[in-house]
Amino acid sequence: MKTIDELLSEGVTGKRVFVRADLNVPLDGTTITDDGRIRAVVPTVKALADAGARVIVASHLGRPKGAPDPAFSLAPAAARLGELLGAEVAFAEDTVGTAAESSVAGLADGRVAVIENLRFNAGETSKDDAERAAFADKLAALADVYVGDGFGAVHRKHASVYDLPKKLPHYAGYLIATEVGVLKKLTDDVQRPYVVALGGAKVSDKLAVIDQLLGKADRLLIGGGMAYTFLKAKGYEVGISLLQEDQIPAVEEYMERAEKNGVELVLPVDVLVSSEFPDLKTKAPAHPTTVAADAIPADQEGLDIGPETRKLYASKLADAATVFWNGPMGVFEHPDYAEGTKAVAQALVDAPGFTVVGGGDSAAAVRTLGFDENAFGHISTGGGASLEYLEGKTLPGLAALED
Repeated sequence: MKTIDELLSEGVTGKRVFVRADLNVPLDGTTITDDGRIRAVVPTVKALADAGARVIVASHLGRPKGAPDPAFSLAPAAARLGELLGAEVAFAEDTVGTAAESSVAGLADGRVAVIENLRFNAGETSKDDAERAAFADKLAALADVYVGDGFGAVHRKHASVYDLPKKLPHYAGYLIATEVGVLKKLTDDVQRPYVVALGGAKVSDKLAVIDQLLGKADRLLIGGGMAYTFLKAKGYEVGISLLQEDQIPAVEEYMERAEKNGVELVLPVDVLVSSEFPDLKTKAPAHPTTVAADAIPADQEGLDIGPETRKLYASKLADAATVFWNGPMGVFEHPDYAEGTKAVAQALVDAPGFTVVGGGDSAAAVRTLGFDENAFGHISTGGGASLEYLEGKTLPGLAALED
């Protein structure tokens, strides 16, 4: 995989460089609530612009239906990128039409343009190879060189991620190079003890990565909504907690294999419960009750790990040489259910080894809860991409860059 440093050494002055970024940021209307993914691509864009390239930045945002939708416009992201670069960024109101062509044609050396949401064109996400390739041809006409730096999308076989790099000289940006280097530390030459903390809503989303980690990790800490399927598999009452009954057989098999392989699989010993899901808009007090994990009332829902579990998980992370964390421990968006996620984040900060926050909601939680991002070894920009890499899958966007 050739990197951006090799491209810069070859010289980029006057060249049109297409940067596939990941500007898929959360929006409240037109207000960006977490700009982490935009900040992550700035080093690549700035290095190219400073070297005299004419930089075309492209990304998706959300899940529009293959047609323009103002709710998913990249205009706010383009404005924020300009603020972070300290320079004006042009914005094209289409992807491969007249506005995009005009914006690119008008670029001077060292300037940057953002084109509109790639998913406004059905060809971006099409499962039809010919339709995807046709859209990639139109994107290729805008540029001379391709730089892949949207790590959060490399697990997607989309036109701008998979097909486009085959049509242009291609290089990996700084973010992708960093992400791949970090993930290799979690798979190839792991320093031990290796502790993995997994949370989030659905156990089904994590089954494949758990399957792989049972042969690699020393400890697995389970929290979030997925924990209740594990607790149910142990025969516990879980009330009205999030539960995937159809996954219980797989969970039972994993618990047996963990014991056989000598992997310590740690489940909550107490949880915060309530009969109502909290109001995440008003943040009205929820008044949860703490109960033992094997004593959840039938009419209550588990919404966070309890204080004893927080202490337990912190102790299991205290000597870790390598940590990977993906998924919050509870409904961290509400202050009454944020302490479990906060405790795990703090334990990563305190851990002596290399700590990785695995993107998605975990990365959002770290920023929402006020942690210094520099206190972690790495905060990934791609939750799904990180998990699929750890599962051992071939990621289309990385494979395309390696050709």
